[in-house]
Amino acid sequence: MLQTISPTRHSFATMLQELVDVAGPPGNEKAVREVMKKWAEPWSDEIITDRLGGLIARKGLSGPKVMLAAHLDEIGFMVTNITEDGYLRFQTLGGWWSQVLPAQRVEVHTRKGKLLGIIGSKPPHLMPNEDRKKGINIEDLFIDLGLESREEAVELGIRPGDFVIPYSPYTQLSNPHRVVGKAMDNRIGCAVVTEVLYRLSQGVRHPNQVFAVGTVMEEVGRRGAKTATAVVRPDVAFAIDVGIATDTPKIGFTPTHLHLGKGPVLALYDAGHIAHQPLLQLAREAAEEEGIPYQYEVVQRGGTDASHIHVYGTGVPTLTLGVPSRYIHSHTSVIDQRDVDHLVDWLVALTARLDRLTIDKLTR
Repeated sequence: MLQTISPTRHSFATMLQELVDVAGPPGNEKAVREVMKKWAEPWSDEIITDRLGGLIARKGLSGPKVMLAAHLDEIGFMVTNITEDGYLRFQTLGGWWSQVLPAQRVEVHTRKGKLLGIIGSKPPHLMPNEDRKKGINIEDLFIDLGLESREEAVELGIRPGDFVIPYSPYTQLSNPHRVVGKAMDNRIGCAVVTEVLYRLSQGVRHPNQVFAVGTVMEEVGRRGAKTATAVVRPDVAFAIDVGIATDTPKIGFTPTHLHLGKGPVLALYDAGHIAHQPLLQLAREAAEEEGIPYQYEVVQRGGTDASHIHVYGTGVPTLTLGVPSRYIHSHTSVIDQRDVDHLVDWLVALTARLDRLTIDKLTR
């Protein structure tokens, strides 16, 4: 049973750990939704869901609608077949790079419980030199549960369609500001938008309705952004996600640079969205007035929920903000709590500024 959260006592680190460790690949976000709901409920006036399972927590009952969207799902896998000797074939859910998968632990979720497995591949020692240079195809990978037959797997409750997630518990690193875990993309966003509700509940005046939204299936086409936006019908929106940190060795040239601990992300461009210019200017002004550092990001491929939110109806002024993260779309993503704190401060400052007159000016 989920523990009840006090409206006045709160631990962000505990919330983030619970969100990161819970399982929720695309199409199977219910457990994540329940954790986010548990934390958001004490600070919300209303909580509803869309019909695909997205969570919508509302604070404020009148005024323009400000949507803070973060996706619930994490990249994972789906079982597609059980071999005669008990290995599992799988379909990826979301964008995986094959090189980060071999020999990694995974958790297979069945109707009878959770099973620990290892992603297996052909050993490089047995590959011709030309194959070693090419790398591994995802289609050649499999999950090893230590079984000896298909019958054993069936007896354990495994069926095609069962989902699989990385096994990588949330861990504090030696640097006290930094943590590592699976699913930082985008449980950190879910934690941030929930934290904004908490901060607003501590006496911060905001001339609007704020919707902290956990969307579904972002990693497979940002599908839940469409349904959640149709429920909220926002006047202005912020998509909260991770940015790709470039502060590790041998990255080479990138259009922009993101460093852990140097501030949250302000996304200018990705394959699905260009920053709304008046809202971009408002965000810059708010950050400068509040002394909040930030970093720009330009991404040639990929995108966020903003790609669908901003084209809803007749258009929604939308901006993507986020947290720099190392090693995204892997078992072990690293973030810096200082960037998270600054992002929460930034969103609180922005919501306080977004009255009806200011929002109307964004589209003139």
